Amino acid sequence: MDTRSQSPEPAGPKPIRRLQESLINRIAAGEIIHRPASALKELIENSLDAGATSIRVTVKDGGMKLLQIQDNGSGIRVRDWVKIRNAANVFSQTSDLPILAERFTTSKISTFSDLSQLATYGFRGEALASVSHVAHLTVMTKTKSDTCAWKACYEDGALIPAKPGLTPDPKPCAGNDGTTIIVEDLFHNTPTRLSALRSSSEEYARILDVMTKYAIHNSSVSFVCKKAGSPSSDLATPSGSTTQQAIRLLYGHSVAKELIHVTVSSSQSQDKDKEAEAMDVDDERELEKDDPEAWSAEAYVSNASYQAKKTVLLLFINNRLVDSARIKRSVEATYSSILPKGSSPYIYLSLRVDPRSVDVNVHPTKREVHFLNEEKIIERICDAIQAALSGGGRSRVLEYQTTLTGGIMGPAKESKGKEKAKDLPEPDKEQNEEEGEHPATSSAVGTSEKKKVYSHHKVRTSTQDRTLDSMFPVLSPAQAPETPNRNTQAASGSTQPIRQAIKLREIKQSECYLTSVQELRKEVEKARHKNLTEILEKNIFVGIVDVKRCLSLIQHSTRLYLVNHDAFAQDLFYQLGLRQFGNLGRFKLSPPPSFKAMVKLAVDTEETSKSRFSKEQIVEMIVNTVIERREMLQEYFSLGISGDGLVEYLPLLLRGYTPNLDKLPSFLMRLGPQVDWTSEKKCFETFLRELALFYVPGPLIIESTDGDPDEEKAERWQVEHVLFPSLRRYLRPPKTLLDQDIVQVANLPDLYRVFERC
Repeated sequence: MDTRSQSPEPAGPKPIRRLQESLINRIAAGEIIHRPASALKELIENSLDAGATSIRVTVKDGGMKLLQIQDNGSGIRVRDWVKIRNAANVFSQTSDLPILAERFTTSKISTFSDLSQLATYGFRGEALASVSHVAHLTVMTKTKSDTCAWKACYEDGALIPAKPGLTPDPKPCAGNDGTTIIVEDLFHNTPTRLSALRSSSEEYARILDVMTKYAIHNSSVSFVCKKAGSPSSDLATPSGSTTQQAIRLLYGHSVAKELIHVTVSSSQSQDKDKEAEAMDVDDERELEKDDPEAWSAEAYVSNASYQAKKTVLLLFINNRLVDSARIKRSVEATYSSILPKGSSPYIYLSLRVDPRSVDVNVHPTKREVHFLNEEKIIERICDAIQAALSGGGRSRVLEYQTTLTGGIMGPAKESKGKEKAKDLPEPDKEQNEEEGEHPATSSAVGTSEKKKVYSHHKVRTSTQDRTLDSMFPVLSPAQAPETPNRNTQAASGSTQPIRQAIKLREIKQSECYLTSVQELRKEVEKARHKNLTEILEKNIFVGIVDVKRCLSLIQHSTRLYLVNHDAFAQDLFYQLGLRQFGNLGRFKLSPPPSFKAMVKLAVDTEETSKSRFSKEQIVEMIVNTVIERREMLQEYFSLGISGDGLVEYLPLLLRGYTPNLDKLPSFLMRLGPQVDWTSEKKCFETFLRELALFYVPGPLIIESTDGDPDEEKAERWQVEHVLFPSLRRYLRPPKTLLDQDIVQVANLPDLYRVFERC
């Protein structure tokens, strides 16, 4: 039987159909809006195009339930619609609100030639349209000339009634100048896309990442991001900041202090001097605006001392946040010969290219751009970074990229060819006990023998051995005159360290029955890192490496660690304030300064031109806020402010340690805006954090100018003889200190292996 005769006949060609408009729009929306963070990026760019100086974002469930963006920009035009509506009771298509969420409606371009001279973020008019097709979109807007705000709701690009039974026309409402966009139930009509999203916490982290990058590039704009219902924000930057200040605020002091500023442009040759390299980028653009191949770049890059596990690259081309694998590989190759293996740099790069030389319409989300002479520009930028790294005048900190978890205190492993020794001298016996080695009992002889400890496993445990300061015998001005034979020791070059005997008083934990304080104390214990605690408790202070950068060396077992004692001190003083809550000591200020005068002194140094309040109003608000609570501050924190506004005494966290009183005006000023006065627990925590920041060694912001040498000597003495002994005794170090504030720079067994090969 022939089976081929029963096979089905081939089907004919399927007809080509025109897709429904709603399906087309939903497919297009999926190309623009991938997740809540991508929707936020588009909306932030709209706010920046509107000239906003303040952008506030509120998020619920990682942006899937609620994503609200409020700005103080120019707003959306509705006046034409109002006039015609009142006159003829008809809907006007000349207004912006009715077509706001339709596809390809924009105020940025009108002809195709405009694409070659783009100076704005958006231009295609697809952001709000895409959002309206995958979420419930609400817009509230008000221009400066309007008497009230207007509210409109959208779905699938068209106006819809806010409630059943109402007309879809925009409705008047109360509101501030600017625009507020509310995105609710994102991807409610695309369940596949919704199920592909990560957890709400991970999506929220992506939102914070996007806002962090835009806040650094737009440092003059104030950014705030918080979760819905939360009293405090997770990201907040002031307006009028510089790029370096924004990096310090968002990425931390450990990153900001290691940055190098690099500028390069097409007009600079490779051998120009530093003055040409420091030329202002705006001036260069003004000179080069007639050259279509002109370009300029500004970068903040980490130096050779900064090391991280993952490269952080913030790349902006013509103010657009973009990705470029080629630029990332090139910059990483520049650092490959400088950083140890496994370490990565931090790079913020802003590249400005003539709009006629760049194509921004190559990716639906504008994540990638193409521009002329890409290879040549990248090469010049990398050469400038290389020159800055080699001529920065900073020495590199060589370190091992090892973790501090597991096996830190265990006895050193022996080599395969280990040898037994006879009875060791008395010091070596003590050394074995320090290493945790115990005698092995011999059943044949009945005597115990010690295992031999090789030189590369011996640990210096005597605190009388030499420190870095003892190698340069300079008397500290803070030392007491009764220090025995200190002049004789300095003159003879004794190997014994010159130090004053300080006996720290026991700091007992106060009894407190406030639930909020008990919870804060439990959080400190819960966050405690066991191995890092062990390192601090049994460390030997070696010396201060750099006072301004707050770097010190400590030894633990056979390892040498470089620590940021500023970060450790901040946690220490916070915990000391929490430990003595309600029973803090005090030190008197004589004569007592005026609280208002101190606050005014600090506010005068701040940039407040973008604020809607004058400096006098800001001072009054801060003074009133703190004075109203002076009784509580006196009872709980020993901060004494008299009825006539004089600061009579300050809290004393650690006897024998005096904070830098130059930071007093800044400390008093920050009590107003930085302390959360609305919640008891948050109030106690934020006040103690500010108090700890006041107590940390050194200035609040490190300046390049040299300070008073006597003050530096006194600070060195306090760090060695008061701060580090207190760290050993009282600090419960959290795991967060492991990230950038302590690194292992040497290990004795590894050093022996290195030198054995030489």
